[in-house]
Amino acid sequence: MRFPRRKFLHLAAGAAALPAVSWIARAQTYPSRPITMIVPFAPGGLTDVLGRVLAAGMQTLLVQSVVVENVGGASGSIGTGRVARAAPDGYTVVLGIWNTHVANGVTYTLDYDIVKDFAPIALCAEAPLVLAAKKTLPTPDLQGYIAWLKANPNKASMGTVGVGSPPHLLGILMQKQTGARFTLVPYRGGGPLVQDVVAGQIDMTFINTASALPFVRDGSIKALGLTSLKRIAAAPEIPTMDEAGLRGFSFSLWAALFAPHDNPKDIIDKLNTAAVNTLHDPNVRQKLEAQGFEIPPREQQTPEALGAYQKAEIEKWWPIIQAAGIKAE
Repeated sequence: MRFPRRKFLHLAAGAAALPAVSWIARAQTYPSRPITMIVPFAPGGLTDVLGRVLAAGMQTLLVQSVVVENVGGASGSIGTGRVARAAPDGYTVVLGIWNTHVANGVTYTLDYDIVKDFAPIALCAEAPLVLAAKKTLPTPDLQGYIAWLKANPNKASMGTVGVGSPPHLLGILMQKQTGARFTLVPYRGGGPLVQDVVAGQIDMTFINTASALPFVRDGSIKALGLTSLKRIAAAPEIPTMDEAGLRGFSFSLWAALFAPHDNPKDIIDKLNTAAVNTLHDPNVRQKLEAQGFEIPPREQQTPEALGAYQKAEIEKWWPIIQAAGIKAE
């Protein structure tokens, strides 16, 4: 059977347009089923707290369930890898953090690329760490303690939560910046580590403010400084590391939403709008700030801004990690 040329061209054009029409229709009806938000760490941690607050707000705005699934292991790389391999249809996202989308790219041998295999959605929150120390320190402030550490090499210990973790990296950076020497002791988790600082079994650690503040306020540990660039609302009495005397020493444990690469822009935009509007709800903001989180301004929460921020963090931290020879075992 032969078609007239005009009819043939019309049918061919219609067939060529089908994929575009399909994507547009999908974006317009999205979401039509529950969305899975992978939190690549165990329940109960700071990332999990943020993920559950975020999911509750997003599902209200999207009028569809957002289900948090904890997939822990290997500093978040197992759950993150699952999202890298998921279908790019907007129904699987990951709440990644600095570990998963910066450090793991150089400390682990991964079967995915932390940049190329993901579509940035939104920078959600940032959380500085506290340099927390046992209450029986020989000096009351950071400058005095650094002087003591330099005068007493390898007599103090700093706990970390594993190779390549933020406390581990910050301990190495602190040694490099001050010339002090102390032993780095790995722990399996932040809970046992804080308990050993409280008990005086270990001298210091870098830990999130939500875990540290109850012990700081009851006098069980000392807070020597925050890694943020400015003081935070949850603990205005704690100076920054810069204010306390360690100039230029800063770090932010940030969290952000990512989807598999090649998700349609319209779907990414819908997810971004739901996430950002949730985070700027006054009740949500107050709840997260009480946990020590800081919510970025809206202009820093676009997909483009997150992509640029992640790349800048990689450029900043990968040379430091490589120079220290840090590799996960």
